Amino acid sequence: MENCQSVAVLGGGSFGTVLANLAASNGYNVSLWVRDSEQALRINSEGANTTYHPELKLSKNIIASDNLKEVLNNKSIIFIATPSIVFEQIVIRVSDYIDEKPYLVSCTKGILDDPFRPLSDIISSKLNNTIGVLSGPNLAKEIADEKIAGTVIASPDESLINIVKSVLSSETFKIYSSKDMQGVEMAGALKNIYAVICGMAESLKVGENAIGLILTRSMAEMSRFAVAKGANPITFLGLSGMGDLVATCMSTLSRNYQLGFNIGSGMSLSKAKESVGQVAEGVRTLEVVLKESSKLNIKMPLVESMYNIIYNNASPNTLIDDLINNPNEVDVEFNY
Repeated sequence: MENCQSVAVLGGGSFGTVLANLAASNGYNVSLWVRDSEQALRINSEGANTTYHPELKLSKNIIASDNLKEVLNNKSIIFIATPSIVFEQIVIRVSDYIDEKPYLVSCTKGILDDPFRPLSDIISSKLNNTIGVLSGPNLAKEIADEKIAGTVIASPDESLINIVKSVLSSETFKIYSSKDMQGVEMAGALKNIYAVICGMAESLKVGENAIGLILTRSMAEMSRFAVAKGANPITFLGLSGMGDLVATCMSTLSRNYQLGFNIGSGMSLSKAKESVGQVAEGVRTLEVVLKESSKLNIKMPLVESMYNIIYNNASPNTLIDDLINNPNEVDVEFNY
């Protein structure tokens, strides 16, 4: 495929909406799949997705629809930006309507369980299309506000990388490339756990030195786990690793940070989720990663501590106690 004529974005949430608008603003015809006809009607009539980005005037090149078959018809590239809990269901539906020609790009930061699977594995198990993973420090509101941002497209296929750059790049949105699809995808999913942790730590007023400690130990845990799953540890030094971790763990715009802050402030998990309003993937990923790390005998003290706080009624104050009392005192584990 040498060029791209039309684009589909599956998922009318915060990130799906800004992806659709980036592509449409570059002159591409974009079909945006949303969950119901009422939402599609509002987007098309109002020229905005008022549920998520009331401030963002959408390009006229976007047409929203709840008809998946129509949205996918004759598309060159398909971006999947649905919550992880419905990701597999959507991919199965997609497989009914497309051939092997369109490129498929996973834009959802999550991992599925029973068995453990990154979301790109869901696509490759159901379809024979060329696939990629898009991940980075991409707080949707800032992209909507045209603040400077960057992301990483990871794929072994150079033509897919080039098309994604063409479709999404703008004066305020820079796209970098990687061949390490596993590392980029793992970084995007895992950092959500640590954003919950940092939000909780901030609510406890632990101080900036402690936040620096948490961030670096988070990076150690993330890369340790991902390398065991086949990723390159160097990937975690880049935009999809450290860049995304810092942005998500330090921003009040992050849903996962908000969730952690609410829990640290004394809210129950259900109340904290209700207060955030949108899907925060970190808690779901926390359960999956704890189970898999136990199977692999990988030490992840922050993950273990956070799980005990959320599910075993441990005090939020044990987060720092567990970190300080952990016997591992090696700073950098990978030497290249």
